[in-house]
Amino acid sequence: MDKPIYITPQFAVTSALTPEDFAAAAAMGFRSVLSNRPDGEAEGQLTGRAEAVLAWQAGLQFRHVPAGKLDLFTDEVVEGMSDAVATLKGPVLAHCASGIRSAIAWAAASARGGNVDCVLQALEKAGFDLDFLRDDLEGQADRARWIGPRTPALDCSEARKLDAASAA
Repeated sequence: MDKPIYITPQFAVTSALTPEDFAAAAAMGFRSVLSNRPDGEAEGQLTGRAEAVLAWQAGLQFRHVPAGKLDLFTDEVVEGMSDAVATLKGPVLAHCASGIRSAIAWAAASARGGNVDCVLQALEKAGFDLDFLRDDLEGQADRARWIGPRTPALDCSEARKLDAASAA
């Protein structure tokens, strides 16, 4: 696993996990793992079922919300991420092959809370330059107006809290 990148104090992303990484994640203080890798994406990768067992053995909650590159803004992925972010104990460590899909899936779910500027600000502070997704994220915010928000609104101060924690 690469070093986790915190987007908020309660949500971080990283690359693919190995069996040893679950205990390491627990030792780092994570309380949940969220996998965004579809089963069978790469030869030799852990399946969602195998990850669930490893997470349980490490004392972590687990959720599998597979997100293929073309599925990131589908209701299935966005609502799955919204539910995971709202119900898993934090801090949550989300992963995919590189961490970028997990960051985008988080952003799509968080945009349904309504404040796209805050979402993009949090991503930027974490080192992700994803402003090109603004229209897609605005679409998620608009969708939430029709179906109702499923994710609590992101507090813009979350990025500032992360800055303060990093400076300490």
